[in-house]
This record gives sequence, structure tokens and C-alpha cells, in this order.
Amino acid sequence: MSRKSVSAPPASRFGNRLDDLKELAQDVLTHARKQGASACEADVSEGFGQSVAVRCGEVETIEYNRDKGIGVTVYVGQQKGYASTSDFSARALRETVEAALNIARFTAADACAGLPDAKLLAKRSADLDLYHPWLLTVDGAIELARRCEQAAFDVSPLVSNSEGASVSMQEGQFVSANSLGFMGGYPTSRHYLSCSVIAGKDDAMQRDDWYSTARDARLIASPEEIGDYAARRALSRLGARKIATCEVPVLFEAPLAASLIGSFVHAASGGSLYRKSSFLLDSLGKRVFSKKIQISERPHLPGGLASSPFDSDGVATRDREVVADGVLQGYFLSAYTARKLGMQSTGNAGGCHNLIVKPGKRDLRGLLKKMDRGLLVTELLGHGINYVNGDYSRGAAGYWVENGEIVHPVEEITIAGNLRDMFRNIAAVGNDVLVRGSKQVGSILVERMKVAGD
Repeated sequence: MSRKSVSAPPASRFGNRLDDLKELAQDVLTHARKQGASACEADVSEGFGQSVAVRCGEVETIEYNRDKGIGVTVYVGQQKGYASTSDFSARALRETVEAALNIARFTAADACAGLPDAKLLAKRSADLDLYHPWLLTVDGAIELARRCEQAAFDVSPLVSNSEGASVSMQEGQFVSANSLGFMGGYPTSRHYLSCSVIAGKDDAMQRDDWYSTARDARLIASPEEIGDYAARRALSRLGARKIATCEVPVLFEAPLAASLIGSFVHAASGGSLYRKSSFLLDSLGKRVFSKKIQISERPHLPGGLASSPFDSDGVATRDREVVADGVLQGYFLSAYTARKLGMQSTGNAGGCHNLIVKPGKRDLRGLLKKMDRGLLVTELLGHGINYVNGDYSRGAAGYWVENGEIVHPVEEITIAGNLRDMFRNIAAVGNDVLVRGSKQVGSILVERMKVAGD
């Protein structure tokens, strides 16, 4: 992206100043306490964005979004009520507080309900470089999308159709506050550029896509790079076929490896644990991954897609080692789920913050060489994961590998295993890390899985 696409935000970029949102939050807290709340929380936010989609050179959609809202959580003892509004008027705020109180008074008491421990709350703000406005006109966005799609068409005449190229810019700001004295908030941004194309002719058609996302538009890959790579991925899938049922090593390409780590986060999260619906129950201090695996949480990375100085409870986030030498060091807990488990919040209300799996020395090609013979998976279908016992079964597509080289594309297969075994049997993690969200990980090679085909 050209640096000319980005400049300092004008004063009117948002409808309200951040200080205005803080005043609204304080007004809500004050009114809630006056009306009988023993404790309360307020979340105030506003955001806006613009999205443009182009297909086969023609503009398909131009969308604008602008929204705002206030959410109020009140506690009457250990009875909890919640209400929200998009109206920032004084009357609407009072009515929202009163609605939340009415709900609380008719709700059963929960011994674990309430605000976090005061000592865990974030005490100071931190500038994590999370806001980069993209002053992109509609015409500019259309041009970027067209360049992206045209780059895909230019790769080969076999790339003859498109599902479209899209450009999106999103910006927002928020304030969270509670009656223990916590108040924090900041502006954020997230932008992306994507392309999805179809290759082939007659009935032999294949599609694939690619995208790039960042808080700062200058860090997004160029439209030509994205379109070119999306086209080459689609072309490489032509001639795909089934394979015979077998049991072989499976290599998850980096974007899919992130979903594997996402399955770990789900199983190690407080909600799954206190409901006893996780195969990782009572696993603290036990080996759950291969000894090769190190997973760190780094919430304060400048510009990180999941960076934050505090979680959605207001609890301060901190660097920590989640998995060391394959051993589980910590869960992902909010204030509520921590109480349910008799533990302390880990600052993960709302999810994980920049979970980083330590990369190995091999790139994707090196992992293929290490695998020698097996399946490279580049697409997963369906949601066949049982988090209670760890059973894993997904439809898949990708490439068959022999002697460390891709032989042909594969489709209409199913891969199956158990997450317990898959995690423990990770043979290697690649250095081809792709940063698209809260999990940062390279491709993952699992020693053995069942592949169902013909």
C-alpha cells in the first residue's frame, strides 16, 4: 500500500471525543449507584466503516456502516442485569440503567457474579499503536479492488471468473468503566483487502482466495500480490481427485494451523472447563502438546491485531507462557469463569491476546521434505469437533505429497483424529507465520491422522 493512502485523523473522524464517551460511562455508573446497584459496569462504543466489492471489473456493492451503543451491567448483590441502547441522550441512559436494574431484581443470585478483584484491574493506560485511519475514498477503494482482481485474471486465461475482490476499512473507539474506579478506552482500526477467483473451464472448476489484513493499511500486501496469489492457488487445484483411504502425516497450512490453536484455546477456556465440556479438564501442569511446542501470550505487541492493555472485564493483561515444552501452564479465564473454577482471572475475558506458537526452522517446503509422504491440507470444511472428548473429523482439500514434493491436488476427503493425540504428536511447526488474528503460528505437521477417501 502506498503511504499516501494514510494520514493523520481529522478531529471529526468520530462523532464523539474519547473524553465524551468517558463522561457518558461515568454518568451511567453514577446513576446506577444512585438507583440501588451495589456494583455496575458500562461499555460505550462507536464505530464506522466502508466496504467495496468488485466482481469481474464491475462494482457490486458499496457499504457504509456507522454505529454506537452503550451496554450497562448492574449487580444487586449477586443478582445481575444487563441492558443496552444506541441512544446517548440523558433520558435514554437513565431508562437503560433502570431496565438493567429491573432485570437484575428478577434474576436468580449467582455466587460467582460480580466485578473482578480490584487489585487485578488495569491501573494505567498504554499506547499500543492500534489506531491507523485509512483516508480512502470510494473511488480509491474501487481502484484497489479492480487492480487486485485484474492481477488474478492476468495470471492465466484459465482464471476466467471471479467471486470478487473486496476492500474494507473499519475504525472504532470505546470506553469500559466500572464502579471500582476502573476506566479505560482507546481508538482502534482494522482494514483488509481480499480476492476470490475461479479457475478452469467447462465442468472442471476450482476456486481459491487470499487476503491480507492489518491495523495499518500500509502493512497490507499490495493488491497485485493478493490477486496473483489467489489465482495461482486456484490454478494449482485443477485436476483434484480423491485418494485411497490411508493413515499418513498431515500438514496443516498456516491459516488452518491457526484454527487448530483456536481449538486448543476453546478447550482451555473457562467456559468449557467449568461446564466440564472440555477434554483438557484438570490438565494444568500436564503435557498436552508435543515437547517441541512453546505457546506465549503477548498482549502488548505494538500494532497487534489482538493487543490490549486490559480485557473486557477491565483486568490488566500480561505476558505469560501458556504452554512450555508441551506442558499446559495456564488456562484462559475471565473474572466469572475463574470464580467458577476457584481460580484467578488470567485477563482473558473476551478471548486471547496475540497467542504466539514458537516457530521452527523450516519453511513450508522444508516441512514437506520432513513429511516425505502424506497430505498437505489447505482447506477445511464442516465443524466436526467434539470438545468433550477431543474427537476431530473435518472435510478437507489440499495436495498429496510424495518424496517431499506435491504430486497432485486432492478433494472430497475427510481427515480424522483426536485433538489429544494430534496436539501431542505435532512433529514440527513452520516459520511461515501468517498474522491474521489473535493466533500467530506457522504450518503444523501432525505425525499421523486418518484420511478417508475412496
